[in-house]
Amino acid sequence: MTLKSDKWIRRMAEEHGMIEPFEPTQIREVEGRKVISYGTSSYGYDIRCAPEFKVFTNIHSTVVDPKNFDEKSFVDFHGDYCIIPPNSFALARTVEYFRIPRNVLTICLGKSTYARCGIIVNVTPFEPEWEGYVTLEFSNTTPLPAKIYAWEGCAQVLFFESDEVCEVSYKDRGGKYQGQRGVTLPRA
Repeated sequence: MTLKSDKWIRRMAEEHGMIEPFEPTQIREVEGRKVISYGTSSYGYDIRCAPEFKVFTNIHSTVVDPKNFDEKSFVDFHGDYCIIPPNSFALARTVEYFRIPRNVLTICLGKSTYARCGIIVNVTPFEPEWEGYVTLEFSNTTPLPAKIYAWEGCAQVLFFESDEVCEVSYKDRGGKYQGQRGVTLPRA
């Protein structure tokens, strides 16, 4: 597997619709206002957070069970930013829709701007032939409320291309998160 460069990312996005909407450069300012950067970087793509959030709450005192997740554990919120309570987390989704080629795997890591504030961005790999909006998890590890900005960068996706095509892709096996549209909760 080889890590792919900005030229490869631009070509795949423009010719094959791998990322939509796609920003071919690194954006650090919008309408004269500084933003957490997003768009194409040297060896990756910095994704943005959409203004849809599900903020975790323990108001119902339910058990967090990935096989039987209680949707009442979240409060839906829409806005240009989201405040995550201390020692809690929120789910969001990307602005960008991804279509991953059959011979590509991605790894996604949180941006240093958030990491330096004690905010962890967790995203699982995008498997070969997976497509959809990415569900993001923001963990506030601090004892203070934390602010997450919609429409701005939150994590970087690294693309790895294999010299072989996989035998069974995510699409082939009917992956349960294929084509997800909004903030998607755990599915058993």
